[in-house]
Amino acid sequence: MFTSTSLIAIAADLIAIVILAGPLYYRRHRRRDLMFAFITLNVGVMVVAAALGSSAGAGAGLGLGLFGVLSIIRLRSDPISQAEVAYYFGALALGLIGGLAPGSWWVTPVLAAGLLTVIAIADSPHLTRSSRSLVMTLDVAVLDRDRLERIVGERVGGIVRRLDVREIDLVRDLTILEVWYRPITNPRPVPTPPHGQPAAAWTPNAPQSPSVAAPTMVLR
Repeated sequence: MFTSTSLIAIAADLIAIVILAGPLYYRRHRRRDLMFAFITLNVGVMVVAAALGSSAGAGAGLGLGLFGVLSIIRLRSDPISQAEVAYYFGALALGLIGGLAPGSWWVTPVLAAGLLTVIAIADSPHLTRSSRSLVMTLDVAVLDRDRLERIVGERVGGIVRRLDVREIDLVRDLTILEVWYRPITNPRPVPTPPHGQPAAAWTPNAPQSPSVAAPTMVLR
């Protein structure tokens, strides 16, 4: 039989998972399949925890058991990013808190609000705006660290902060690496050749010939 505390916990969990899957995750990462997965996982865990958690002494054991089993299932499925793994465990934790309804009526809403606040701050784009990361495959095998940083900096259009070389293939002439860099907000404009002069034969620092200078007009 559901009590007022358990009903409040269930309502708090449903509100929290909608906020987690919608405004927090989908608005930032734009994956509808995972948004649906987070909601379904949360509701399923909450229902199972609420149905089985009423027995005496099953609270802690049930929570740890469900957490471990579902973690193994998630790790054996399609790979997802580390940020999505964090959202996955957040949805799982919210479901367990809402289903088990620990303590007084206010415990579940406070814990859910705290978890959502931590996720919202940790995944805020304002914290990582000045730094980005990506995995690159270069069509050249580079052993010199300084040269590799220059090449990667030119490719990403930013300042390289860290490089993690994963593989260097000298046979296929490939370099696979992960790079952390800071984008240049105001890149230097690329100069264009004068009118009528081919770009291949023109250099930005070459002196201009007087014959190609455009005529000027003075209005009186």
